[in-house]
Amino acid sequence: MLIAVTSEDDRGLDGAVSAHFGRCPYITLIELEGRRMVKHWVEENPNTQLHQPGTMPMMIRALGVNVVLAGGMGPRALQMFAGQGIEVVTGARGTVRETVEAYLAGELSGTAPCEDHGKDDCGGHHD
Repeated sequence: MLIAVTSEDDRGLDGAVSAHFGRCPYITLIELEGRRMVKHWVEENPNTQLHQPGTMPMMIRALGVNVVLAGGMGPRALQMFAGQGIEVVTGARGTVRETVEAYLAGELSGTAPCEDHGKDDCGGHHD
């Protein structure tokens, strides 16, 4: 399984999770074997300034990602990922490592609005 976590920096598992999916500067990729993190690397987000709908889902799919963990994500992006069979879980906070561990423990679930929008603007909610 390959997980992508939106990141504010390039520190890998110790990096901070980005609150806004589309404008995250980096994406940390974590390869899992079962429930164990076996490999990770960081990709720069070439779409940070453009923030055009559809570019991030295509990039994430091309990387072979199965699950996206993010701070917040707009409803259009959520729909695009769902249409490609990629699971999205938002509401992530803290470090990439903490976020992946929370996901693996079943403690991270639901959707949350993007940081720069209100709850109603992104169509999200906290579970």
